[in-house]
Amino acid sequence: MPPVPGVSVRSPLGNRLRSVAGQVFVLQVAIVVLLAAGALLSLLLQSRHDIDREARNRSVSVAQTFAHSLGLQDALKSSDPSAILQPLAETTRKVAGVDFLVVMDTNGIRYSHPQPDRIGKRFVGTIEPSLAGRVHTESVQGPLGKEIQAVVPVTAADGRVVGLVSAGLTVKNVTGVVDRQLPVILLAIATGLALATGGTALISRRLRRQTHGLGTQEMTRMYEHHDAVLHAVREGVLITDGDGLLMLANDEAKRLLGLPDDAEGRSVGDVPGLDRRMADLLLSGRVATDEVLEVGDRLLVLNQRPTHPGGRPEGAVVTIRDSTEMQILTSRAETARRRLKLLYDAGGDVGTSLDVVRTAEELAAVAVPRFADFVTVDLADSVLDGDEPGANADMRRTAVSGIRSDHPLYPRGWLIAFLPSTPQARGYGTGQAELVTDLADAPGWHAQDPQRARAIVDYGIHSLIVAPLRARGVVLGVVNFWRSQKPEPFDEDELSLAEELVARAAVSMDNARRYTREHALAETLQRSLLPRALPEQSAVDVAHFYLPAQSGVGGDWFDVIPLPGSRVALVVGDVVGHGLHAAATMGRLRTAVHNFSTLDLPPDEILARLDDLVQRIDRDGAADDLDGGVLGATCLYAVYDPVSQRCTMARAGHLPPLVVAPDGTTDIVDLPAGPPLGLGGIPFETAELHLAEGSQLVLYTDGLIEERTRDIGEGLELLRTALSHPDRDPAESCRAVLDLLLPARPTDDVALLIARTRTLGPDRVAEWDMPFEPSAVAAMRSVAVKQLDEWGLSELGFATELILSELVTNALRHGSAPVRVRLLHARTLTCEVWDGSNSAPHARYAATTDEGGRGLFLVAQLSEQWGTRYTPDGKVIWAEQALPGAPGTGEPNLAAFLDLEPL
Repeated sequence: MPPVPGVSVRSPLGNRLRSVAGQVFVLQVAIVVLLAAGALLSLLLQSRHDIDREARNRSVSVAQTFAHSLGLQDALKSSDPSAILQPLAETTRKVAGVDFLVVMDTNGIRYSHPQPDRIGKRFVGTIEPSLAGRVHTESVQGPLGKEIQAVVPVTAADGRVVGLVSAGLTVKNVTGVVDRQLPVILLAIATGLALATGGTALISRRLRRQTHGLGTQEMTRMYEHHDAVLHAVREGVLITDGDGLLMLANDEAKRLLGLPDDAEGRSVGDVPGLDRRMADLLLSGRVATDEVLEVGDRLLVLNQRPTHPGGRPEGAVVTIRDSTEMQILTSRAETARRRLKLLYDAGGDVGTSLDVVRTAEELAAVAVPRFADFVTVDLADSVLDGDEPGANADMRRTAVSGIRSDHPLYPRGWLIAFLPSTPQARGYGTGQAELVTDLADAPGWHAQDPQRARAIVDYGIHSLIVAPLRARGVVLGVVNFWRSQKPEPFDEDELSLAEELVARAAVSMDNARRYTREHALAETLQRSLLPRALPEQSAVDVAHFYLPAQSGVGGDWFDVIPLPGSRVALVVGDVVGHGLHAAATMGRLRTAVHNFSTLDLPPDEILARLDDLVQRIDRDGAADDLDGGVLGATCLYAVYDPVSQRCTMARAGHLPPLVVAPDGTTDIVDLPAGPPLGLGGIPFETAELHLAEGSQLVLYTDGLIEERTRDIGEGLELLRTALSHPDRDPAESCRAVLDLLLPARPTDDVALLIARTRTLGPDRVAEWDMPFEPSAVAAMRSVAVKQLDEWGLSELGFATELILSELVTNALRHGSAPVRVRLLHARTLTCEVWDGSNSAPHARYAATTDEGGRGLFLVAQLSEQWGTRYTPDGKVIWAEQALPGAPGTGEPNLAAFLDLEPL
């Protein structure tokens, strides 16, 4: 094949190297490199030898000079040679330029060394030749590394060797000299090599121009390869010259363009069968990059580049690719990619929360507009409440999403009873998806609501896919995909995609439904276990707040428990975890606190009993169910006495309370933390503080002050800021705290209890110390009745006399001194008798012939309630009576004591 004008053909690099010019060039360069390498090696060896010899000579010279220095022998004979020789040797070493200068005795023990810690240790090296009076040089591995050293004897006047001196250099410093000379050597060699290579290159270039870098065989082989490759590739190639002649067209170009076999050599405009647009491109000579041209039923991609041999436009080269099949495959691949992307996005965007409505909205939003123009989600109405869907259930339109908002579809929230003829009813009943390609011709669907159906069709919605939300064998509802913009209806592939999309979302929907049910059950259980109304008491004014977590009900609780003597117990606690188990455990602990409080124990003992209870619950749970135990619980128990204004409290791993003084000062109570409930083995500690009247005691759980955007310290400071307003009542303080700290979506339960203290002043308290003798009983009844008259409680005089008589008599008969009586006029009238004994009184049934045994039974009949509490100094027996006119107040039942004689 003749060479093509304007086309330059060059041999590859391998051919260049096989040419005469290339081989001569390589040979000459190799010889120059070998000569340079040999010269470099010789220079390095000679330089290293000279420097090594110079190092040995310098070491000998320095050692001999120091060995013959004045005063050396006197220093060797001194009591401390090192003190004299070490500074002298170091000064000499630095001046002489050696790395070490060591003076030693005839046993090789050093008196000096650059490293002071080596003084007094044995010299590393051979000293025997020097002990014989000779100078010895050697290379050893010493303390400074590899060393070249000389050992010289120090001789006395009589020829005896009295010491040794060694000096030397480390090998790295010797080598460093060579390294410093190496750049100069390399620069000289590189200069020579560059000059030699440049000359060789000039000679080779001239030889290559003369031979063109190729031989006859190489030229023949090149054309054979060119011809084979040109006609074997699956890409068309056209070459034109500057006059518009078609110089070359390979087999693929002829096939794609339908050119005849004799097309080469003709003018482009005269080639039969050549598309006109293709001919215009060839004649223009312009640059074309990936231009798409439709020729017949083929889609061709063209690239054209002009050729410029010698700087003159001489034609163009055109390559042609057939992209018809690729276009079809690309279109299918793009469709598949979009569908996979839709499923992938649905996996991440649907089910982000355990909320049924939100999950339905996410499903509707993810499919618009990528899959459908409108999407509606209809769920069985019971599913929204977390219940199982029933057969033929009415469905609530839960979510609507579309490209426009003026559609005629049922709006969100609409309760729909689908007729059996509709695809929605069939899909809900059978669990099978259904495709309606033409809504205008769907009588069963029209029967549901003919007027609305006509409006939907007139709106332009023409195709529908109904896919049931089926999860774990239960159909929760249906999803409707509506099409309006695309003229073609949904097809079977899109039906499969809709089923896959809905199947993935159905699992999230069912999880949300189950969570809704469990959350509702747990919240109902927890609210039933929490106090619905706080009991009446006269010690504090209380405001409280409780909010379960959005992510699941937890185990927070609070309580206000009236105690005898007008006291009150304030409790707040937190069970770790969420769900039914946490709520049930909270109920067990709250009930236990109520039961333990009736024992009237100190706060630390109450917590100790709770700790034992939690340990038993854990053991029982571990035996029955690995998940049944209490993972952890905290509690704070405080008792406030309005008479003494003392508040005693203890906590088990709970956050400390805050106290707001009447002047607005807000402090965190310094209360020992104590271990959480259930750990056991560690005692709890109590703290006692005096609360002025009107102080606010604030108890709370960690859900109030801790969240992801702030830590506990910051939350406590915000809480102090919200509470620092003493003019507010507890309810207002509670609202202020919630406005400032309550998260929008709490991740943990929030419990808050604010109690403002009251006091029972001296005008409401009467207290007497009485003699420990029976004759004092009558006098005590008398002063008690007088006090009741002052309080306007004369109606209670008779019953109070009987109660005090029995309680004081019991104290005198069964107790010990001292005995003290106290009356408290608060919400009730409380009679308290104190004595120094710890014996417990018990009520019993007395026989008819018994002279005693009816006292406590009489007290129980005359009072609303009575009991005993223990103090560090003894016990207190108390009895409460309702005030006259109080709701539920009645006459005392004395029928069992009608046979008694008057006292």
